[in-house]
Order: sequence, then C-alpha cells, then structure tokens
Amino acid sequence: MPRDTRYSARQTAIVAGAGFGGIAAALRLRAKGYEVHLIDRCPRLGGRGQVFEKEGFRHDAGPTVLTAPQLFEELFAMFGKSMADYITLVQPDPWYRFYYDDGETFDYGPTEEATEAEIARLSPNDVDGYRRMGAWSKKIYDVGFTRLSSVPFHSPGFMVKQIPHLLRLRAYESVWSMVARHLKNDRLRRAFSIQPLLVGGNPFSTTAIYGMINHLERKHGVWFAMGGTGALVDALERLMQEEGIKISLDTTVDQITVDNGRATGVVLQDGRKLTADLVVSNMDPVHVYRNMLPARQVSAVAKVRSKASKLSMGLYVLYFGATKTWPDVAHHTVWFGKRYKSLLDDIFKNKKLADDFSLYVHRPTATDPSFAPDGCDSFYVLCPVPNLAGGQDWSVEGPKLRDRIVAALDRTMMPGLTDTITAEFAMTPEDFRHDYLSVDGAGFSLSPFFTQSAWFRFHNKGEGVRDLYFVGAGTHPGAGLPGVVSSAKVLDALVPVAEAIA
Repeated sequence: MPRDTRYSARQTAIVAGAGFGGIAAALRLRAKGYEVHLIDRCPRLGGRGQVFEKEGFRHDAGPTVLTAPQLFEELFAMFGKSMADYITLVQPDPWYRFYYDDGETFDYGPTEEATEAEIARLSPNDVDGYRRMGAWSKKIYDVGFTRLSSVPFHSPGFMVKQIPHLLRLRAYESVWSMVARHLKNDRLRRAFSIQPLLVGGNPFSTTAIYGMINHLERKHGVWFAMGGTGALVDALERLMQEEGIKISLDTTVDQITVDNGRATGVVLQDGRKLTADLVVSNMDPVHVYRNMLPARQVSAVAKVRSKASKLSMGLYVLYFGATKTWPDVAHHTVWFGKRYKSLLDDIFKNKKLADDFSLYVHRPTATDPSFAPDGCDSFYVLCPVPNLAGGQDWSVEGPKLRDRIVAALDRTMMPGLTDTITAEFAMTPEDFRHDYLSVDGAGFSLSPFFTQSAWFRFHNKGEGVRDLYFVGAGTHPGAGLPGVVSSAKVLDALVPVAEAIA
C-alpha cells in the first residue's frame, strides 16, 4: 500500500499516552506540521476519561466537570473548525450541591446571584467576605492562569523572576488559609476549599495558587458535555482522524529510546520499535523517569524528583445504576462526613483508611437521561483514600468500603439505594496502578504543594534528554482538565514548527 504522501515530507512525533494532555499535544503538534502517532494502553482514548457500560448504564470513568472550555475550543479553532459542531455543552444548575452530615445543603452556581443568596441563607455576614475572596481569586488567576499556566518553567531564572508575584499572592499559604481569611462559616469554608481535592491535593497543604479555581469557575462556568466526558473524547477523536493523526489503542509503550542524549522513539511492550524525531509523554513522569529511560541519561534533578516526590491520594470509585430515581439529587454533589481536617490528615499524612469519609457523587442522569434506562439513575461515587503507600489490601477493604458508602447514602440523601442498586463495579488504587501505570496508584500524580509546583514540578521539557517532552497531571501546570490541556499548550513555546525532510 503506498504511503500517504501528505505527511511523508514532515518530521514525526510519537505521543505516548492518550489522556486529555496527550490528545491536546497530538493536535498541537499536528498543527505545527508533524506527522503524529498517538499511542495508549487503554481500549479507548481519554486516559482516565474512559467510558464504562454495564447492563444499560453508562459511566464516565474519570473527569466529569468541564471548566475553561475555551482551551478545548482552541484545539478545534487551530484547524479552522468550531467545537460547537462536534459537541454540545450545558451548565448544570446548580454547579455543585454540598451536602453536610446534618442534612443541610449549600448550592453553588450557576450565577453569582444564586450563590450569594445561598451564602446569605447560611451565613449573612459572609457575603462580603465571599466577594473579597472572589476579588483575591481573580488576582491569583490573572497571574497563575492567564500569565503562567501555558509557559515553560524549566529555567530557574524564570522561576526566580516570579517569586515577587507569588509572594504578593501569598502562594506560600494553603488554599484553606486563603479561604478562611475571607469566610467565617465552617460550612462555607469547606465548600470553597474543596477544589484542591479535585486535582489531588489536600486543601490544608495545597498552595493558595489553586485558589484561582474559584475565579476560573466564575469567569468561564462549570460545564457538562451532553453524552458525557466520553462524548468530548469522541469529538476530539473525530477531529484527530480528520487531521490525519494515527491512533493506536490497546498498545503499551514500555521504553523510550535514547541515542546520543536525544529521544529517538519508543519500544512497545510487544517488542516493536518505533522511531520519531521527538517523543511526548503523557504518562506519569515518576514512572517514566524511574522505569522508561536509561538511568545515565536522566538529570540529577529529575532523579531526585522521581524518588522524593509526594504523590496525590488514591481514589476508590464505585460505579452503579439504580432501578429508581432521586430527582432531588443534583448532577454534582459533594457529600461531607463529620470530619474534615482530621480525615484529610488520615488520607494524606497517616495513609490510613478511616471508617468515615467524604464523597463526590456524580449523577449524570440529572442532566442527560441517556446514561440510564428509563426510570433508572446512573451514578459514580468517588471517595478519596490513601494511595498504595498506605499498604491497604483492596481485595479486602474495597468491599467493606463499598458497604459503608452505600449504607451512608441510603441513610441520608438516597433512601432506598440498598434495595435498588444494580450493575455495580468499582475501581481502587490497584486499578489506577495497573490501568494507567500510575505510581502507587495515585489518582493525580504529584500532590500540588508549593514545592511541587511551577519549576519544582516535573518540567515539560525532558530533563537530561533532548527531544523529549512531558504533558499531563504530573508536569507543569498540574492536574485537572484545564491543567493538563494547558500543559500541551506549553509545547507551543518549546517545539519548533516541523521541518521538511524530503
């Protein structure tokens, strides 16, 4: 079969890992003229954004909250196309519901008026504090997101230049401290400090730079793709196919080959060798630097990072359907247990699986009934847990945690669940380690401390290896959909336009 000559005269790029960072990187490299081959070990694109189906119930496996949709719109616009022609986005109402252990609730979004009315109902004296917090969050956003999220941080000098800005923004304090400076009510403090958990961080130790998320949500909204996050992946796949990107699934990259200090391709698990002019990794950088590169080629700094990095918590995710519906349960609910700081200490510091928990409950059928058969609801429930460094035996602890979660939801906001739950299955940190090659089964790679952010995080440019680049949760700027898609945007400043080679 003759080779497609449209791409034969251009340099080649291999992208290892097809999460959202890898997909965005593949598209950006294609726009620069590279012939791109995207490879992933999962059965479909999306990385952690897989789609599971069982007995007529559909589940987004990973991210379910879409913020900063303009980052995705850019990927389509690079090729003169409109994302609206590929996918429909809607805003849930409310954005989130927070459910407290005494049955009280707090609804956040979709408008400032609605949020402030809820704050006034719970704690009238905190309305002004919420406004001040919003103004402070905007200052962080203007620097941390607008100016720094898509620029390289591999130069120590560049990092030094940012220190005055970071000090003015009190980046040394935690998200909890930032929120507590503005809000006095404990319920509101919990609600507005929870965002670091969505990117793998403890609110009591995550740098206050992540306080930008509040303004990010207010400015750009909180969205859901009709059909789910999987439908967004399908839209991006269609775009890649239209633009001639080669995709290989159910294919594991085992090694990155290095010759004379530069990445030259990859070795697959089945022994096949593929060559390229550059390689982009969307894999856990801790795994890559420990296991996929010749040790003599890795810089001393990267070796230290890969050995000493503190990883995010693990995740236990219970997927299930139910043969009844709960119309009063919101699309996104954060279900708080009685404890907050001490529970987070157990998870992050003590690596202890406690008897109690807090949960994120996703009910997509609140917005899109196609996720379940008629008269039924579809759910996933995410529970932060210790990563595998905690030593838990998940074959034993998983079923016990499942029973505690179902009983708690039945007792509170989902009465009747025990008798109607069906088509259930779960993922534990063991699955994250196996399916995604995530070290210690961490849900989000590195935790977002200040000393694991910006220059201190794994660099987007290979450390010790030329023509190797990194995107995804473990590299700058961090986890979460805006973070991983922005990490691919960093490549624009690092990777030149493809050169003609024939």
